[in-house]
Amino acid sequence: MTQQYAVIFDMDGVLVDSYQAHLDSWRRLCREQGLEMTERDFAATFGRTSREVIGQLWSQQASDDRVIAEWDERKEALFRELLQRDFPAMPGAVELIDRLHEAGFRLAIGSSAPPENVHVVLNQLARHHSFQAAISAIDVTRGKPDPQVFLLAAARLGLPAARCLVIEDAPLGITAAHSAGMRCVGLVSTGRTAELLADADLVIHHLEELQVPVVRRLLDARDAEK
Repeated sequence: MTQQYAVIFDMDGVLVDSYQAHLDSWRRLCREQGLEMTERDFAATFGRTSREVIGQLWSQQASDDRVIAEWDERKEALFRELLQRDFPAMPGAVELIDRLHEAGFRLAIGSSAPPENVHVVLNQLARHHSFQAAISAIDVTRGKPDPQVFLLAAARLGLPAARCLVIEDAPLGITAAHSAGMRCVGLVSTGRTAELLADADLVIHHLEELQVPVVRRLLDARDAEK
């Protein structure tokens, strides 16, 4: 039965505690361009693609696609540099991946990050073999809260949305998961409170709380609704 179910992991804030590395890389880019990013700006846009953030916050300074692409590439290169220098895996991430994989769940990453970032994270976790799909920025045209990333992950896993559970740490991601017709677990992480994640079907403070029977109950309940 478990082969019929899947878990889709958001990456940033779920598999890696990348909040500070993302914030620092945005701020370094902004210093180079004579701009500023506040932590409020950062928190409000976390989960969107870098290009969307640039277009939203600095549409006058980055007024064409070429400049947006250059800034995007620079920001993500700075991020990977910081992440490879100090990789803060989320506590319990590797153990949860292993538990689900051994129980027969299909696994995917659903992220709006560049594929190079996904590759770095999976390399650092040494868990490439556990995932059947990895959706990244090159696969999507719309960032969260649009459900595109999760619907594409489900399609590549060969499963309907009702049989997929998403693990997210951001309100935009929870909205995207529900828009896709999926159950969603909200993980409290750096910069996120339980109150911000209240729309999730289950809110947890540590990945260790998410045991296999809990995942099955959530998916069984969703499946029964269909």
